[in-house]
Amino acid sequence: MPMRTSLLTAGAAATVLVLASCSSGTPDVTADASAETSPTTAETQGAPSVVVTTTVLGSVVGEILTCALGDDSSMTVLMPLGADPHDFQASSAQVALMAGADLVVVNGLGLEEGVLDAVENVEADGVSVLEIAALVDPLPFGEGHSEDKADDESHDDHGHEDDYSDEEEHSEEEDHSDEESHDDHGHGEFDPHFWFDMDRMALAAELIGAELAVRGDESFASCGESVAAEIRATEVVVADTLSSVLDANRVLVTDHDALGYLAERYDYDVVGVVIPGGSTLGDANSSDLADLVATIQEEGVRAIFGNTAGSPALLDTLADEVGGRVQVVELFVGSLGGPGSGAESFIEMMTTNATRIASALAD
Repeated sequence: MPMRTSLLTAGAAATVLVLASCSSGTPDVTADASAETSPTTAETQGAPSVVVTTTVLGSVVGEILTCALGDDSSMTVLMPLGADPHDFQASSAQVALMAGADLVVVNGLGLEEGVLDAVENVEADGVSVLEIAALVDPLPFGEGHSEDKADDESHDDHGHEDDYSDEEEHSEEEDHSDEESHDDHGHGEFDPHFWFDMDRMALAAELIGAELAVRGDESFASCGESVAAEIRATEVVVADTLSSVLDANRVLVTDHDALGYLAERYDYDVVGVVIPGGSTLGDANSSDLADLVATIQEEGVRAIFGNTAGSPALLDTLADEVGGRVQVVELFVGSLGGPGSGAESFIEMMTTNATRIASALAD
C-alpha cells in the first residue's frame, strides 16, 4: 500500500519553521531570542495559543493546526530538534510562554523530567494542560520484554483493553513497590514512550483535535481525525517493514527502556537495556553490563539500538566487548531530526526507524 504523507508532509515544513524559532539549548537549531516573548500568529488572530513540549508531539500538533488554520497557524515547541526529553530544562522565558498559553500539550508520565515542575505550576495557576500519555492506555514498563511474552494471549490484538483492566486491578501497595524498583530517574509504573505504537499516536491526534475544538471550532476535531487517518495509513507501511524480519531475529537491545510499545505491538522482544529504567539519565553499572553482554551472546543479538540524542560511546564499547557481528544502530527516539535526516515529521521518523531496525536485523 503506498504511503500517504500529503497532509503530514505539508504541515511538517511549518513545524520545522516553528521549531527553528524556539529557544534552543543546542547548536543544531538557530535560536531567535525575540520569538520566545513575542505573541504567536495564532494569538494575534484569536486562535488558541498552544505550547508543546516535545518535537514528536509538536509534529502532530503542527499538522492539526496547519490543517485547521492554514499557513497562518503557529505554536511554540519548547524542545529543539535533537534534544533528549529526559534532560531538557525549560528557560524562564519558555515557562512564561506556558503560563500565557491557552493549552499546553505534554507527553507526561515523567518523560519531560526537567519541565515537570513548571508544568505543574502553570496548571495550578489555571492553564489547561493536556497530558497525552496517560490518556492512550499506557503500558507498564517491561511489557515488550521477552519474559512478558508468555502473557501475550491474555491481551487483545494490540493489548489495549486488557492492559487497561490490569491497570485498574493494581493495588496501591503493588504500585508503590513497582515505583521503587526503578532508579531515581525512572518514570514509575507506566511507560511514557507511547508514540512507538502508531495507533496510540493516532488516538493522541484525535484527542488533541477534540481539545483544540473546545477552544476554537469544530475544524480542529475534523483535522485531528484527518491526521489520525494519515498516521494509521502509514502504520501499514511500518508494520510491513517490521514484519519482514524473521521471528528468530526480532530481539532488541536498547540504550534505555524506550521500545516497549514497538515490541508489544509488532511482536518483538526487548531482551536487555544498557541503562536501567525508562530514562537516559540513569547509570549503567559493570555487573549489569556484564550480564547484558552474556544475554546478547546467548540470544544472538544482531544490533544494539541507540538514540540520536545521546552519545554512542558506551554502546560502541559494549558492542566491542560482545564481539562478532553486533552493530550499533541509531534511532530517532525522543526527537525528530533536522532537514535531510529522514525524520523531519513523526511519520518520517517512524518509517525511518522501522527501516533501520529491519535492515539491522535482516539475514
